[in-house]
Amino acid sequence: MAEPTIPQSIYQNPLITRYASRDMARLWGEQRRIGYWRRLWVMLAEAEQELGLPIADEQIAELRAKVDDIDFDAAREYERERRHDVMAHVHAYGDVCPAARPIIHLGATSCFVTDNGDLLMLREALELVRDRLVTVIDRLAVFAQQQRAQPCLGFTHLQPAQPTTVGKRACLWAYDLVLDLQEIEHRLASLRARSTKGTTGTQASFLELFDGDHDKVRQLERRVAEKMGFDATYAVTGQTYSRKVDVQILDALAGIAESAHKAATDLRILAHRKEVEEPREVSQIGSSAMAYKRNPMRSERICGLARFVMSLQSSAANTIATQWMERTLDDSANRRLTLPQAFLAIDAVLVLYQNVTEGLVVYPKVIERHLAEELPFMATENILMQGVAAGGDRQALHDRILIHSQAAAAVVKEQGGANDLLDRLRGDEAFAGVDLAAAVDARGLVGRAPEQVDEFLAEHVAPMRQKYAGRGEMSADVTV
Repeated sequence: MAEPTIPQSIYQNPLITRYASRDMARLWGEQRRIGYWRRLWVMLAEAEQELGLPIADEQIAELRAKVDDIDFDAAREYERERRHDVMAHVHAYGDVCPAARPIIHLGATSCFVTDNGDLLMLREALELVRDRLVTVIDRLAVFAQQQRAQPCLGFTHLQPAQPTTVGKRACLWAYDLVLDLQEIEHRLASLRARSTKGTTGTQASFLELFDGDHDKVRQLERRVAEKMGFDATYAVTGQTYSRKVDVQILDALAGIAESAHKAATDLRILAHRKEVEEPREVSQIGSSAMAYKRNPMRSERICGLARFVMSLQSSAANTIATQWMERTLDDSANRRLTLPQAFLAIDAVLVLYQNVTEGLVVYPKVIERHLAEELPFMATENILMQGVAAGGDRQALHDRILIHSQAAAAVVKEQGGANDLLDRLRGDEAFAGVDLAAAVDARGLVGRAPEQVDEFLAEHVAPMRQKYAGRGEMSADVTV
């Protein structure tokens, strides 16, 4: 079915028109949502028939045949008259299923389809996010392996610190996502069906349908849940499943946003230093005025979308906090916005993250130059130890290094000159027995960074790749 066009005079959500994938956009579309409602009505009718209610095979067959034959115009007209979206679709379904009309929604409340339908969509959306996470982790792992031993400056407080490697830094980004993947897996494993809990969660209407037979009511709940693909239901509910579930899911999505924001910020800083750049098309324009600019616009977009996802946490938290008694309807409009948009935005973030990771460009010569500017200071501990090993007095050598370091720092900071610490040490007889060239070899100052990359990939990424074989091949086309 062709996707409807929206007039350019009407606001269009950029999450749909610019950022999210078609897969995620379709998942939250009305065809999928109402299609789930209708499937739930079929499941309910099947389970009720199996437990003895007078529902004919022909009625169920009619419902199945028309499950995707949705007249949205008719439903909108019914909703305009009745101001009730679920009943509007009950009538629209009944129009194309006249024989089954009397048994559609039998014994159910609106939340039977809205909440159970949301849970089905949430499960599907979480699975799509999981698969995108797996793909991004895989791509970061490939990059980390390629750059496992490339020395680079480490940074603490955004100040030059002990060297690490480009690959080890990529593992920092990937491990955050591994932790996020574990959280998404947990949320999927914890997801339950609401099933047939009834109007206020007491199942009173179903107890009436089955003439007071409590066992059949419990069987109905289990059977509908199984038809939905769940092996359990939420233990107790009011009219809705607890909105705490929504909070937990949005927290997990916000966790991904936090990880992506941190990595994208790192990349923006590295682009500023001209050490690592995100991919760029030949004709891509960085600035309308400054043609030479190579702005990290994809990483910037990741940060912008990630902040949006993080901002949605408070809406979900306030919703659960204000669900009075068995339910209030002020959750409805909020959830129609926050749940789809959180998934659409995090999908867009992960598409961008994959796109960036697959095309990262590393500039080793620039990295080496930056290392050379700072390494003399960082190697002073090694130089000190070698001087002691050659027979020098530790405290005397320490004092000499302090004097030379301060003088070299003054040249760099006050005169804008090059770091001449090594030249000063070479001219000091106290360090005549020290191999200064070896002391400032960056490969000897990165510790176990290359080995840590290997261990991380073997212990965390390899099992993930095996578990999700075939799921890590998501497309990462960036629309704009």
